[in-house]
Amino acid sequence: MQVKRGASTLILEPTSDAIRLDGRTVGRVWTARGGRSRDVLSVNGMRVRGDLEFVRSDRGLEVINHVGLEDYVAGTLGREVYTSWHKEMLKAQAVVTRTYAMHQMARNSARAFDVGSGTGSQVYGGIDAETESVKRATHKTRGEYLIYQNDPILAVFHSASGGQTATAEEVWGERIPYLTSIEVPNEEDSPDTYWRTTVSRTTLERSLAPLGVGVGSIEKMDVAERSSSGRAVRIRVRGTRETQTMSARTLRTALGASVIRSTMFEIREAPDGFIFVGSGHGHGVGMSQWGAQAMAKNGAGYREILETFYPGTKLTEAPYR
Repeated sequence: MQVKRGASTLILEPTSDAIRLDGRTVGRVWTARGGRSRDVLSVNGMRVRGDLEFVRSDRGLEVINHVGLEDYVAGTLGREVYTSWHKEMLKAQAVVTRTYAMHQMARNSARAFDVGSGTGSQVYGGIDAETESVKRATHKTRGEYLIYQNDPILAVFHSASGGQTATAEEVWGERIPYLTSIEVPNEEDSPDTYWRTTVSRTTLERSLAPLGVGVGSIEKMDVAERSSSGRAVRIRVRGTRETQTMSARTLRTALGASVIRSTMFEIREAPDGFIFVGSGHGHGVGMSQWGAQAMAKNGAGYREILETFYPGTKLTEAPYR
């Protein structure tokens, strides 16, 4: 692993139980300081603010970036939206990004890090994600976050809802008062407003076999149950040996989120497999980014956008504002 600090380049390698830095063992934990010296650090080409901590764990060499909240927001916002989008949408996303981070900070206080850097959390891009529009949105909303009953909310979001957001209960089995189902008009600019994909029977059988769906050769598939927002909940799979049902979310995971973009779909038969015809992209809970962009283009401010997608919450400010 290559780490740069100013003009210096360092090579880190994991050994069986420690870290080797430029050929010498430095223990199980080593930290590169960037915050105080204002040096820009980079790891494997990603430039970041703050400090980098390297930990030798059972999973290999873990990298933790200790960075200020506002720098984190700017470094994440630029990877989660189109930075050319309307300024009010960018401000709404900045508040959402900050709120999600604060929620995770409270939840993960006993862990070595608060949030991940990928799609399972929020996508983090460091300094190279900080465009001028992103920095403005971060600055204009500095310290602002959403609360419910005085706590930072679980500010989840998705790309496009397909016209109707989902409740937290229908997706994750947990009722959260501010993550309700609402109608989302004007998402037509989204490339995922309407989508279709064909999956062959062979691909389906290979993808479902590890999940224990052994129905034989698949003859028919249909949606056995839908949620209140219109999303598929259970899928019926009929084969030459038997018929089974499975979760639509499990099917999406098995085939890939880039193939089945959301669970708001219908299934049609094709000569060589099945056609999935759907709308939207993502889990569907919380703020629709394309819906928020449409609201901003139609004159809504970021506060109105947040009130729409997270009803019953309150916008407040952190003490450091």
